[in-house]
Amino acid sequence: MAKTTTPAKESLMTLHFVRQCLTALVVTAASWGVSAQTAPAPSAAPAVQSANILDIKDASSDPGYAEQNNAQRGQVQPGNNAPMWRQVGEGVTGYSSLPKSQAPEAGNLIQPFVQYPGSMLTNAGEAWRQTRNNLIIPYGGASLVIVLGAIALFYWGQGTMRLHGSETGRQIERFTPFERSAHWANAIAFVVLAISGIFMAFGKYFILPVVGSTIFGFITYVLKNAHNFAGPLFAVSLPIVFFTFVKDNLPRREDWAWLMRFGGMLGGHEVPSHRFNAGEKVLFWMGVFVLGAVVIASGLVLDKLIPGLIYERATMQVAHMIHAVATVVMMAMFMGHIYMGTIGMQGAYKAMKTGYVDETWAKEHHELWANDIAAGKIPAQRSGAMPEPTTRSI
Repeated sequence: MAKTTTPAKESLMTLHFVRQCLTALVVTAASWGVSAQTAPAPSAAPAVQSANILDIKDASSDPGYAEQNNAQRGQVQPGNNAPMWRQVGEGVTGYSSLPKSQAPEAGNLIQPFVQYPGSMLTNAGEAWRQTRNNLIIPYGGASLVIVLGAIALFYWGQGTMRLHGSETGRQIERFTPFERSAHWANAIAFVVLAISGIFMAFGKYFILPVVGSTIFGFITYVLKNAHNFAGPLFAVSLPIVFFTFVKDNLPRREDWAWLMRFGGMLGGHEVPSHRFNAGEKVLFWMGVFVLGAVVIASGLVLDKLIPGLIYERATMQVAHMIHAVATVVMMAMFMGHIYMGTIGMQGAYKAMKTGYVDETWAKEHHELWANDIAAGKIPAQRSGAMPEPTTRSI
């Protein structure tokens, strides 16, 4: 018959087994401790010793102190790697495993010293920052505010330029559908770029304190993406606008009379001009051709879209400064153009909206152009069918 055990006896047997195991572990550990004490200790590396800064030797009295490299400096001032950082500050190129084509300046931590307009003689990164913060931002913002204020004062004193004569109802085609499409595509892109650029450059000074950082950051993110999408549209539409209107913007002898009398805007009668007056021609050549080309070229550099160009930090910094200055001047010039094309002159917005102007408008604002149309030198209708006579003016 098999022997049976009670639960109490099983518990006693388990405790006895555990006690034997613990005893064996204690004996083993004690034997290991004795062996460790009797075995020779391995040689340990010398520990790094800390030192009181007041106890460190003044190494400047050593011969050739200024010419010491890091290894020599470490003998008298452990941890002093000033020679290395002095070379870094001087623009010395170090080793980098990054490919030269993708990271041409990977071995240079600090750019060499330069002096941009508006900055001290300092490293290029700091010089760029000083130029932006001390020159471009304050003076650029002030110029836009001054131009806006001047336009407001002019409108307050002169109001909208009204026609002196009654409309005849006879319409003259001033802009064809293609011309208006090119103009509006470029104008919409310009407005998006201008608003987003103003917001990103000056927004933290007058919008951030009002809306807070969360809303400001979200709006800036949206406008930055809008800026990136509107840029290509502006770059493509601007050459189209240039070649579309270049023929009628060539300088003519009559333009000098317009310039000498400032167009007669402050007088009772406007100086006669052809399809575009001298003021519009100055805007065309300086704003569209010169500044437009500079803005597009610098923008392509900032977007790294020019093939074969080495995009170093200095290249991007100079491109940014040129882009910022050109865009501020361009916006200041086109603010006057936008004013005259909307609320500044009766019938001007209608011309770009519908393509047509009344015969009276043509005679008062572009008398020489109207005379050429009356003489048959220029067709009054260049596309489609002539609209129905109307006396309504926008």
